[in-house]
Amino acid sequence: MKFLEYTNLDRLNVFMSHLNLGEITIKGCLEAYSCKHAGTDKRLSLSLENEMLDYLGKSSDSDSSSPVDLLLSRSSRKALIYLVLTLYQMYPDYDFSAVKAHQFFSEESWETFTQIFSNYMFEASKEWTERNEDGSLLEVIYEALDEVVNLAECEIYVYNPNPNADPFLEEAAIWSFCFLFYNRKQKRVAGFRFCCISNLANDAFLADTPPYGEDDEIFDDMDM
Repeated sequence: MKFLEYTNLDRLNVFMSHLNLGEITIKGCLEAYSCKHAGTDKRLSLSLENEMLDYLGKSSDSDSSSPVDLLLSRSSRKALIYLVLTLYQMYPDYDFSAVKAHQFFSEESWETFTQIFSNYMFEASKEWTERNEDGSLLEVIYEALDEVVNLAECEIYVYNPNPNADPFLEEAAIWSFCFLFYNRKQKRVAGFRFCCISNLANDAFLADTPPYGEDDEIFDDMDM
């Protein structure tokens, strides 16, 4: 996957990178990638493909919870691989399983995204309007994404794993979302992750964390 640079995405990322709104902080990031293999992508793609084929071989038609219907299609498996590769780019320290990842992907519409965004990013949108005069935050995000992946031709996915296994969920997070916009024709994926951090809970967490070097000082006084 090749990272694509867009000025309009950069501008939004500057605004959303650490938006302190008093009791909460909003963190958001928009990233765009071409689906051209780079680095270890080819090896990883083959590994993911073999993982899915192995899963198909072991799955039972009576298993209603299995993702067999989607994985039977080569084009769908290819799309899933691109989505997982995008997640690897967005969160390189996390090991994603293609089969397990499928269970946490759901295809959504732009209307669903708009509703979620409007409900959860209301305060951030107000702050954007106070600072900028070129449209609402949602309108600017739409224009930026449309420039990259042509939203009219996109499949929109939300990645919503178990909270205990969510790589995007930070300490003191109240909520977190990760949307992926995939254009098959252009072979591009845009990712948009955004979350809300409780400043009060985060301050409490930091207060409970020993300062750097404190453990060393304790051990210095011990006769080892």
